[in-house]
Amino acid sequence: MSVSIKLLAHAAFQIRGGGKIIYTDLEEYSDPVEKADIILVTHSHTDHCDPAKINRVRSPSTVIIAPEDCRSKIRDITPLKPGESMTINGIKVKAVHAYNYKRFRSPGKPYHPKGMGVGYLISVEGKTIYHAGDTDFIPEMKELGTIDVALLPTGDTYTMDVVEGAEAALTISPHIAIPMHTWGKDTTEFKKRVEAGSSTRVVVLKEGEEYHLD
Repeated sequence: MSVSIKLLAHAAFQIRGGGKIIYTDLEEYSDPVEKADIILVTHSHTDHCDPAKINRVRSPSTVIIAPEDCRSKIRDITPLKPGESMTINGIKVKAVHAYNYKRFRSPGKPYHPKGMGVGYLISVEGKTIYHAGDTDFIPEMKELGTIDVALLPTGDTYTMDVVEGAEAALTISPHIAIPMHTWGKDTTEFKKRVEAGSSTRVVVLKEGEEYHLD
């Protein structure tokens, strides 16, 4: 069986693998249809966590993994801290760090302070997908291990820009890198830098497009 990754919007993806449906960061402009087995939320900001879209696809058996700061928006969550993991129907989900150290809302107050949100490693069908969440290029990315697909934010302002995103991709060295959270900005420079400096292939998805891992 193959694993498919479909971009819904922004940082929202539908991942299909192991006979299960996984969603990440469902938000206002995403349009999920199929019922979810697992829903992953990286943090509580509205462009990553829309309760209406989550409720549309959740069922009594859906497992929702989200940080503690999502508890006021979503009922019945299972929080994971960085380093913690759980396995649901053969799919392993591990939380990893995601934070800003150079992008600030006001002096001394990062948009995403360490400990607020997370990224996720999703292991399914023998493949590992890294959803970075909202983050700068952080040292912990050096410790992720073997990654098949890295979903990396490149939109700047709240996350890495295309240059930092490329640096992250070169450090992580995934087989495939997919830019996300782009705010519609051009990702040509990201692709150029990554593919010139590594064997990683960059796949740029438009909303509704999907990539298949065999």
